[in-house]
Amino acid sequence: MFGLFEKKSPEERLLESLRKKNWDGLSRAYYDLGVAAMEQGDLSRAVLWLSRADTVYSASDKVYKKTSKNRLFHDEIVTDCSDRIGELEDAPLLSNQIVEQIEEKAEELEDIQVRVWSLLTLARLVPVGEKLAALPGCRVLGALGQCVDLVLKSFQEPVSPAELDFLRRVCGGLYELSDAEAFFAGGEVPCAAGAPLQVFDLNALTTLLNIEGFIDGQLRALTGYPNPDDGAVIPCALLPDYWARTAGEDIASIPQVRAELDRIWNDYEWARSGIDWTQAAQRIDAYKALDVFQPG
Repeated sequence: MFGLFEKKSPEERLLESLRKKNWDGLSRAYYDLGVAAMEQGDLSRAVLWLSRADTVYSASDKVYKKTSKNRLFHDEIVTDCSDRIGELEDAPLLSNQIVEQIEEKAEELEDIQVRVWSLLTLARLVPVGEKLAALPGCRVLGALGQCVDLVLKSFQEPVSPAELDFLRRVCGGLYELSDAEAFFAGGEVPCAAGAPLQVFDLNALTTLLNIEGFIDGQLRALTGYPNPDDGAVIPCALLPDYWARTAGEDIASIPQVRAELDRIWNDYEWARSGIDWTQAAQRIDAYKALDVFQPG
């Protein structure tokens, strides 16, 4: 039976594994797609598929233990997948380069400037979250807009205990979603770019956990436990997994990606010049109404 399964293409095995909820089989299908893409020099898709394999087999102790019982699977996939992802971290990919550039520029800013720079990106993810919130188990993504408003408020005035509790609940919900079947085996919604958007497209740049980390970092700052190493969400509205999965080209040449890069660096220059809270609110309102997938 396993031999018959192996004769199918990775794409066929991927669909069959999703249908049967065979998560180690799903990991294997993603791994095989990633290896093939890497051998073909398609490094963006190699990162896409290998990172998905890693996310699936790491999603829970139950899934990981099941892969570990199969020694061949564990040695061939878990170990090799990790090695390949590590190798790809040094590849000349936009997703690697933009993180390095942002980290370098962030060192020139004060902490509040970095946080506001991140908040502006989170505002652009609000419409994405609202679309994906319609999927089973993804309701928490619909709360990003309220989180943006509360974080903006918290920079200027105290927030209530109830508002702090709301942010904590969202953090917990995002963290739970990152390991849930609703994430790695979830559905898709229509998208202005053409191909449907999958909730698993938030896997790139660890977008889901970076959002959770940003909100948690703000909570720590508000409750007297700031951490300068809290994750930022600055590059995450690039959503490279979507483009690598659907576009079949160098994502740096995609108009929507170039437009998002322009917004990132425009926000940087604005934040660097000094935070004006009225302007910040205006930018956020505009971004919350923006569809980052819309052509032109």
